[in-house]
Amino acid sequence: MSLSNPTDPTSHRALPKRRRMVTYSLLTLMGTGALVLFNQTTPSEARLSEWVQEELPPIAQEVSLTVAQGSPPTFQSTSFIADAVERVGPSVVRIDAARTVVQRTPDVFNSPFFREFFGDFGGLPEQPRTRVQRGTGSGFIIDAQGLILTNAHVIEGADRVLVTLKDGREFAGEVLGQDPLTDLAVIRVEASGLPTVTLGDSEQLRPGEWAIAIGNPLGLDNTVTAGIISATGRSSSQVRVPDKRVSFIQTDAAINPGNSGGPLLNEQGQVIGVNTAIIGGAQGLGFAIPINAARDIAQELIANGRVEHPYIGIQMRSLTPALREVLNEQNSGDQQITVDSGVIVLGVQGNSPAAQAGLRPGDVVQSLGGQPVREAETVQMIVQNTDIGESLVAEVDRQGRQLEITLRPAPIPMR
Repeated sequence: MSLSNPTDPTSHRALPKRRRMVTYSLLTLMGTGALVLFNQTTPSEARLSEWVQEELPPIAQEVSLTVAQGSPPTFQSTSFIADAVERVGPSVVRIDAARTVVQRTPDVFNSPFFREFFGDFGGLPEQPRTRVQRGTGSGFIIDAQGLILTNAHVIEGADRVLVTLKDGREFAGEVLGQDPLTDLAVIRVEASGLPTVTLGDSEQLRPGEWAIAIGNPLGLDNTVTAGIISATGRSSSQVRVPDKRVSFIQTDAAINPGNSGGPLLNEQGQVIGVNTAIIGGAQGLGFAIPINAARDIAQELIANGRVEHPYIGIQMRSLTPALREVLNEQNSGDQQITVDSGVIVLGVQGNSPAAQAGLRPGDVVQSLGGQPVREAETVQMIVQNTDIGESLVAEVDRQGRQLEITLRPAPIPMR
């Protein structure tokens, strides 16, 4: 059936109207991204009207109505990163530390021989000169009464500590305690009712989860970067800080000088780590101390001002067949290593628990505290988790002989 009838005097007037309706409906559908295929035969005017009412999706009618009225659609923010930053941002602080450094005149300048031949250059200063070193880091408020967690290296040796909140308020900071072995410190300011962070659970982290860092890199206050958790359980040796007693979270969220001590957040805005380290010359390699470990250290620092870490006093390496071959070539025939794996003792510190228990260089630790050990990091972890003075049995291979040696970890001597 044709829509136009040459004998119908109204057909020429109706055709433009019908075409306008078809065109309008087609444009409306195209605006919603829908694709409609028409038959070559055009339906009647009544059927077309019925088709428009029945087939046109309601959302298409709403969108076309909104556009027709000239009112842009309104959207509600769904950025979890922005929401997390809004909640936590006021709890992140800037820490400015100042330390006085004494510069002394080199002894060579004061020798009579030097002065005889070169003079005194107009008079070299006789008294030591001093200068002030300044550094900037980050921290976050863990208690509304003014307790702030940060890195120990941020305030190391500081004479003065200034804490600046996001709202511009400034407070003099008092260092309650610091622990160089975990690179953590707690500062207190005289204030109350401060905004605080919410601590998460770093034990539940999985690589691939979101990670958000807030801090003051290069003095740019409250800078936000985001990425993912790249890995967990990185050892201190892997992060190239072998003197630290802590494992690390690895993230590709940008961390730069000045971020140290700031929080690493999950997508809920909970603190999961303390931003601490980067590897120079690399990109996307940032490291944070897990918040579960940081919380325990912070509690000890608040209570005692220091942390006692157990130690046994050995230098050690993970034994591999290649290392065994090298060591056997260097040693005489009666000091050969007979096992292929374990942790070899390279040195024993004098008067240490290991020395008192009878461990010797060349001993290969096979198990410690009932746990098999194949890597040096495992020995360090077991010792760290042992109470000071608690018995710790080591199964040792000494040139083919199997021995049991009882160790009693002591507090690591403070430098």
